[in-house]
Amino acid sequence: MDVNNQHVENPWEKLSELIQLNDAGQIIAFFESINPADTALAVSRLKAAEQTELMMLLQPQDAAEVLEDFSDTLAGDIIGELPPEQAASILEELDSDHVADLLGELDEDEVNSIIEEMAPEDAREARSLLQYAPDSAGGLMIYEYLDYRSEQTVQDVQDDLQNNREKYSDYDVQYLYVTDAEERLQGVLRMRDLLFPQRRTRLGEVMIRTPFHVHVDATVDQLHNFFEDHHLFGVPVVDDQMRLQGVVLPEAVEEAKRKRSVRQFLGFSGIVGGEEFRSMPLLVRSGRRLSWLSLNIVLNIIAASVIALYQDTLSAVIALAVFLPMVSDMSGCSGNQAVAVSMRELSLGLVRPAELLWVLSKEVGVGVLNGLALGVLLGGVAYLWKSNFFLGLVVGGAMALNTLVAVLLGGLIPLVLKRMKLDPALVSSPLLTTVTDMCGFFFVLSFASVVLEKL
Repeated sequence: MDVNNQHVENPWEKLSELIQLNDAGQIIAFFESINPADTALAVSRLKAAEQTELMMLLQPQDAAEVLEDFSDTLAGDIIGELPPEQAASILEELDSDHVADLLGELDEDEVNSIIEEMAPEDAREARSLLQYAPDSAGGLMIYEYLDYRSEQTVQDVQDDLQNNREKYSDYDVQYLYVTDAEERLQGVLRMRDLLFPQRRTRLGEVMIRTPFHVHVDATVDQLHNFFEDHHLFGVPVVDDQMRLQGVVLPEAVEEAKRKRSVRQFLGFSGIVGGEEFRSMPLLVRSGRRLSWLSLNIVLNIIAASVIALYQDTLSAVIALAVFLPMVSDMSGCSGNQAVAVSMRELSLGLVRPAELLWVLSKEVGVGVLNGLALGVLLGGVAYLWKSNFFLGLVVGGAMALNTLVAVLLGGLIPLVLKRMKLDPALVSSPLLTTVTDMCGFFFVLSFASVVLEKL
């Protein structure tokens, strides 16, 4: 869509007026006069009924161009409200990897009803893409590529490109692929490889044999590392039998990494179930937040119960109340550092979920050193404040021991959760916080109970 970066105040109001006029031409002209950010803003502020009416007014190709400016979550919400035949006609105008992203935002019944309305070839591609994990090569690949047989000639390819130039104009054609009768990848051709050979030359003579390729199950991190090592415009994706399945573009990998970072940030922030936008229904937004907050209430009640067990000790030495949050918070920070390292190594394939003992052996030294350092520091502060050696010993010892526990658990929890098929980014932080709070309170108050008469 042509954009002149014009900024419009309250663009949704103007868009709403144009929808009421039922004039698709003016709507398209309006979209072309504003930047993509304002396009997404305008459509997101419309009522759900107006969004549906907008998509019904536009031609499928125009509607598809509008949806390309949205996040998958917003676009999926809009697609899900359309009649299946209209949704199918719009999705058929999008690149195959984008289709898979949007269908992934819908429930199974909606997906099936839309796919049933698609053209047979598009429906087959959509079903094929949905069988792969979204963050894998299979989930990121596109079907818009060109492949030929090794026995075909340069002239055959040139004729095909000329005869289908309108169709291929929407393809991201940087390479041509050579396959055999079983669709197994044989080689790759650069566009320049078609310019200099004689027209009768067979592709098998000029193709690059044994080309780089990735498996359909390759992860985002593996793909990212591939493109870091090989500065290519795309890489073919093959299955176990080396059959060509699609092509992954580097920009698709970067977008997948960005989406994963957003999901992890939302998970750490307590937003579960996907992205949240304030244009979403109230109950949806409330539910996504409450699912996390309710869990945290339970976990905090468990942690607070430890204090209740030692309320007599806490009442006798009020100074302990000052140090309880320090011990738990500092230990939590140390544990979260270990969590971050484990999650990073898991994502890079540098550690396996089963390597608990190896991670434990690597973290115990850090936990001991950092625990002693923090324990001496906090214990010294307690001693200088109250001039009580035993208070410093209680606080410092609890700090040191709880830091060790936090670091060890922080390193192990992501691995354990990964083995349990749970998302470490979502569960690690609250679980670690609860444990470090409970242990911190327990260590401080139980140590204080032992030397209560000295305090």
